[in-house]
Amino acid sequence: MCGIAGFVSCDGLAPDAPLVATRMRDVLTHRGPDEAGLYCDAHAALAHRRLSIVDLRGGQQPLANEDGSVRVVFNGEIYNHADVRAILEPLGHRYRTRSDTETIVHAYEQWG
Repeated sequence: MCGIAGFVSCDGLAPDAPLVATRMRDVLTHRGPDEAGLYCDAHAALAHRRLSIVDLRGGQQPLANEDGSVRVVFNGEIYNHADVRAILEPLGHRYRTRSDTETIVHAYEQWG
C-alpha cells in the first residue's frame, strides 16, 4: 500500500497518482460500499471499490500473487474459477483467499 507521502514518481506516473486514483475510486462508492483498496508503485496506481459477493472476508483488492509481482483489480465474476483453481494448485500456485479474483493472477503467471 502507499500513501501520498511515500509515493515516488517514476516512468511518467504523476506524483499525485495515488490521490487521483483514490478520488476516482471513491466516485464509485455506491457500486462497492463494502471495501476500498489502493496499491501504488512507481509504475501503476490501482484502486478498487468492492461489493463483497465471493469470499466475503478474504477477497480484498488490489490482489497479488504469492510474491507480489502480479497484481489485479477486477469487477466481475469468474464462473469457472473453482475448476481453474483445481488445475493451478497442483502446478504449485498457492492461494491465500477463496476469491475468484485470485485465479486471475495465478492464471496469468501460468499461461500469460
